Amino acid sequence: MKIESRIGKSVSSDQQIYDFISNFHNFKELLPADKVSGWESSEEKCSFQVDPLGRTGLMIVKKEPHSLVKMSSDPEFSSYQFTIWIQLKKVASDDTRIKITIEPLVNKMLMPMVKGPLKKLANGLIDKMESYDFAG
Repeated sequence: MKIESRIGKSVSSDQQIYDFISNFHNFKELLPADKVSGWESSEEKCSFQVDPLGRTGLMIVKKEPHSLVKMSSDPEFSSYQFTIWIQLKKVASDDTRIKITIEPLVNKMLMPMVKGPLKKLANGLIDKMESYDFAG
């Protein structure tokens, strides 16, 4: 089952947002500081502590310039497997729409427990991306 965020809007260009989110050195800025600690990253991978779940990691598995960054959980760090898509759509030079989709690979019994927190995470990332200055 895929969990989708609301569609967000940024005044930054699709290129500025793509350049930012396709490098994990930048990605920490978008995550909730009160929930994430121990951040380590390279351009293509990152790992961090999420309370109360423990250490997890992400790796970029697909990039489509200015429109998509697909990430997957890194089995080296994550006991839970999931995929995250961040999609960008240019509407105008100062109007980029953003959508985040998360697909957790968990059994159907666990889905009701993870759906709410993952929906909150996806929409929280949208909130942060809407207010973030990607031109920096």
